[in-house]
Amino acid sequence: MDFLRNIRDASKIKKSPKIAKTLSVLLALYFNPRNKIKHFILYHSDKAEELPFVHTSSNIFLQSINPSVQWPDPTPWPEQFHALLCMTLYSGGHQITDLWYDWPKGRNVNLQQKQLGVFMYDIEWNNGTSFYYTLGTNGTCEIVDFGVGIPRPDFLDGANYLGTEVKDGFLCNVWEKVDFIWYYEDVATKRPVRWDFYDGIITHVMTFEVGATLPDSTVQAPEYCFTTQKDV
Repeated sequence: MDFLRNIRDASKIKKSPKIAKTLSVLLALYFNPRNKIKHFILYHSDKAEELPFVHTSSNIFLQSINPSVQWPDPTPWPEQFHALLCMTLYSGGHQITDLWYDWPKGRNVNLQQKQLGVFMYDIEWNNGTSFYYTLGTNGTCEIVDFGVGIPRPDFLDGANYLGTEVKDGFLCNVWEKVDFIWYYEDVATKRPVRWDFYDGIITHVMTFEVGATLPDSTVQAPEYCFTTQKDV
């Protein structure tokens, strides 16, 4: 077992009270069958070179304790929820998004306030059609057929489990899927904390209300979406 072999190699470990204390904690966790840590030891330090027996990643050190333990699965999205999102866009700009996910009605509503910019309605339907429009005298509209519907509640099925990491101040389980999305879920509450896309878009979840719905009238596209389309 490489983990124990590296610990026993005293020549690799600098002598210090801090390291000795860390070793005792690691060994106690490793050998205590009643410990509550199922997958990883999480250890923070600014001096990774002092702990050569622990793998390092972004100043967070993870070491598998029991490889036979089943990795956790991401919690499926509720069929209906409302989330307030703070987003950093791939361009470096920012926006606040009111996300209203409604799987039974086959729609995903994103009410987007661009930073010091326009308020955009982004209405996605399960038939693959998305409406992007603004309201008012100079309202604009664009309709796009993506050919695919909204994400399923279990869209993270088959994602690769990457372990635990602290994000936005929360200890999270982390999954990655097809090098497209990195998804962070709070270990304690199973609520989403953040998700990052391959193109640099970062989404921070500020609120998460299970079961909240939006009135149908709010998502009715304006008449000019079906007459003369204007570029957004």
